[in-house]
Amino acid sequence: MAKWNLGIGAGLLVVAVVCSILDLIPVAVIAGILGLIGLVIAGYDVIYNWLDRAQLRRRAARASRENKGRQGH
Repeated sequence: MAKWNLGIGAGLLVVAVVCSILDLIPVAVIAGILGLIGLVIAGYDVIYNWLDRAQLRRRAARASRENKGRQGH
């Protein structure tokens, strides 16, 4: 999902720059805002997935420690 949002957000920012050069300011503003929203959503998705993977690693490490502790007793 993040790849799509990143691609769409970057594309809309390019459209915003081109529209700004062509003096199509209202279109540039709308495309720029939508592009920034797309990039923010992509960033949120990346951070959310990264934190989820970190949580899974913590759970696996905790389970491994508990398993080793049980085997040692």
